[in-house]
Amino acid sequence: MAAFGPELSDEQETVRDWVHGFAAEVMRPAAAEWDEREEFPWPVVREAARIGLYSLDFYARRFFDPTGLGIPVAMEELFWGDAGLGLAITGTGLAAVSVFTNGTDEQIGTWVPQMYGDANDVKIAAFCSSEPDAGSDVSAMRTRARHDEARDEWVIDGVKAWATNGGIADVHVVVAVVDPGLGARGHASFVVPPGTPGLTQGQKFRKHGIRASHTAEVVLQGVRVPGHCLLGGKERLDERLARARERASGAERGGNAAMATFEASRPAVGAQAVGIARAAYEVALDYARTRVQFGRPIIDNQGVAFQLADMRTRIDAARLLVWRASWMATAGRPFTAAEGSMSKLFAGETAKQVTAQAMQILGGNGYTRDYPVERMHRDAAIYSVFEGTSEIQRLVIARAISGMPIR
Repeated sequence: MAAFGPELSDEQETVRDWVHGFAAEVMRPAAAEWDEREEFPWPVVREAARIGLYSLDFYARRFFDPTGLGIPVAMEELFWGDAGLGLAITGTGLAAVSVFTNGTDEQIGTWVPQMYGDANDVKIAAFCSSEPDAGSDVSAMRTRARHDEARDEWVIDGVKAWATNGGIADVHVVVAVVDPGLGARGHASFVVPPGTPGLTQGQKFRKHGIRASHTAEVVLQGVRVPGHCLLGGKERLDERLARARERASGAERGGNAAMATFEASRPAVGAQAVGIARAAYEVALDYARTRVQFGRPIIDNQGVAFQLADMRTRIDAARLLVWRASWMATAGRPFTAAEGSMSKLFAGETAKQVTAQAMQILGGNGYTRDYPVERMHRDAAIYSVFEGTSEIQRLVIARAISGMPIR
């Protein structure tokens, strides 16, 4: 296993620069348009697929980077380009991670390639966990899956909310309750293949930020999927449920299918936030160097210069937390202090703070759509909310460091 360090290899730098080039040349010029349109940016995603950036091969190579830094490095550059377009390009990854985390080798080989398609026939996927009344509180989930033993099919009914690519995806991964008596431990994940009857898109959400990323409800009415679409298989599910029934009830039961997916993806989400923060910082730094007031550049004033110093410090600290958590995950090191949650918490809060400071440095210009920091600030807001709110991250960290069931 590679040792942890802050230096990238020549190969990693080459990939970083290649992704950065796409972000600068394709994403940034298109960002404002797709933010205004609030539509899925198929032309941008297809261009990413054409050059191999949106592909299973690209993400697999990054995922199996022995240092663990392949994914966060790529994520930071994409989201430096634009967060809404970045999520359109990477949104399929959450569904893919769910299959990697919970599925068998056969299921991984069957479904993950179908989530991406190829350059000539681009596909996308959606991970469906949150519900109108069950976000952070996954134990409140109401979507049910029952096993029809006679036909070896699972029948799924419920409504999912806040699903990236929901309803327009080719493949959906749905988390559902299979044993209500077990709370969060009674959940399982299912692949819903393309064209399955009963799955429809509900309302599409009109969002404050990341507006180029499609977010919608997914309605499941009598959706029937074959038994082999249960991630991990029936035997593994039965064993897991049996173990859960033997244990103490309530909070002591621990995680579930949805949480396993989120925990695996949190450092990558932190890297996205770092990219947004870095982009806003760079705009503010350039503006402060060139904006002249009272006969001198505004960066000559400590009030501005000190803000930029704090912004850069927080960004570098956030990146190091993300890289550490990514390396630990790849090395199989346990998150004994919830290091994955630490990285997502600090990076998300950094993105919000840095983009707000960038707007302040730009003054009135920062509040207009003539400059990108206004959009970056709106995009950053979601990073203290989705894939575990900042409050939930703090709860996870507090439980890890205290060993107590803090509520």
